[in-house]
Amino acid sequence: MPLVHPLLLALGLSLLLTSCGGTVTQKVTPAPDDLRTAMEYDEPYRPQVHFSPPTQWMNDPNGMVYHEGEYHLFYQYYPDSNVWGPMHWGHAVSGDLVEWEHLPLALYPDSLGWIFSGSAVVDHGNTSGLGEIGKDPLVAIFTYHNDPLEKAGHDDFQYQGIAYSNDRGRSWTKYAGNPVIPNTAAIRDFRDPKVVWDAEREQWLMVFAAQDRVLFWRSDNLIDWERLSAFGQDIGGHGGVWECPDIFPLQIVETGETRWVLLVSINPGGPNGGSATQYFVGNFDGTAFTLDPTFAGEVRNSNAVWLDYGRDNYAGVSWANIPDTDGRRLFMGWMSNWAYARDVPTTVWRGAMTVPRTLSLHQTPEGYRVYSSPVEELTQLRREAQVFHGEHQLKNLSSGAFELELMYVLDDDVADTLGVELRNIAGETLQVGYDAQTKTFYTDRRGAGPNDFSDRFALAPHRAPRISNSDTLRLHLILDRASVEVFADGGATVLTDIVFPTEPFDRVVLIGEGEGTIYGLRSIWGSTR
Repeated sequence: MPLVHPLLLALGLSLLLTSCGGTVTQKVTPAPDDLRTAMEYDEPYRPQVHFSPPTQWMNDPNGMVYHEGEYHLFYQYYPDSNVWGPMHWGHAVSGDLVEWEHLPLALYPDSLGWIFSGSAVVDHGNTSGLGEIGKDPLVAIFTYHNDPLEKAGHDDFQYQGIAYSNDRGRSWTKYAGNPVIPNTAAIRDFRDPKVVWDAEREQWLMVFAAQDRVLFWRSDNLIDWERLSAFGQDIGGHGGVWECPDIFPLQIVETGETRWVLLVSINPGGPNGGSATQYFVGNFDGTAFTLDPTFAGEVRNSNAVWLDYGRDNYAGVSWANIPDTDGRRLFMGWMSNWAYARDVPTTVWRGAMTVPRTLSLHQTPEGYRVYSSPVEELTQLRREAQVFHGEHQLKNLSSGAFELELMYVLDDDVADTLGVELRNIAGETLQVGYDAQTKTFYTDRRGAGPNDFSDRFALAPHRAPRISNSDTLRLHLILDRASVEVFADGGATVLTDIVFPTEPFDRVVLIGEGEGTIYGLRSIWGSTR
């Protein structure tokens, strides 16, 4: 595979791509203005502190793995259009989870199908035999989607394949014996494999979605797989199809005990409409996942516990192979929603990721909860802190991105509504806050810019329950040109929403008596912004 930077695609170069499906010629020729702005990463709504592709369509994060000093991010990508189409795996790497280097596309469709979502692992000990002498290969595990089979009315159009790399992920070879898990039961929506190393049982563990449940499989070598069990039918939210699972152990912060967490994305059926990610807390015995008895009652009768109550954090999964010396469970999601993802008002590119987050498991008065917090590496983007009360005018914010930390004391005199209103010179407003009467956090983007591109984008405020019972209320906001991420009470409650203001938000007005700290954020794209 030729090592060509993705931005060179924008020059209209034809790439001759060889795979087991034959040779394909692809050509992408955006307008000159599109090329210029893609190179600069400075067009309207372009994220400045979030990952986005140089051009064209992007959705789910895939294959996230740490290897030899690099965080790999693969992602669902269509290089020929800014709307969803035949899926490839795009590819980028970072040394610090903040600044990203775009690499050539990693995986291309072939005769077995398009390349849907999946994962990647470092095959320590070369259990697959796919590594070169003395090397542990990277192995990607993904779903093939056979579009002609689907259109012909078959149900067995999705199955699992693998590919491997012996050069730090710079080039990939598909396994000649694909698929490694054929769809013999003809199950629709048979996809999105996440593979992890189960150290206690010394086995590779795979979990993937199968319509209204997830399936667990095991392997000794990443090639030969045995089905173990299923989980999820009639448990949790079922307002839509299950997708993009992940499973991992986490220590409970308060007790040091370990539980297993299972993430499952669902589309539709989210708490505020459209797609979202729910989770389950329990135990895994090497064969089956079972709910912790104290958590089971919370996910009966179609109830769910949500990782993020905003409308724009979907299909997120965690990085594999994080060193024990680090020990964090690092997560990233796709910052959009299938209810309107194809319609949002960007043209050169479409799609962005959340900021990387650290997940932690806590014992709370409400039961077990997974907290999400921005990774500490993001603080390197901060400019000088400014403390304010009441109202603050933002100045010299060339990137258009900033961070807010708000604190309120919940005493007897506290106002019913606390939070912040962001304003711009066009009269647009974005509200983020806490309703003390209902004990819920909220975001309201209805007045935050154009929303007529979709009648499902801005119907009502988005609400989320408060988990903490602390007398101090803290809100941590990360705002980019077209998004807001809200981390309340140290990440106990999270809301992520995209917005499209016509002018930058440059005034911050506190709601209620509190204190705010604001940091301008520099761009991650290597400019002076």
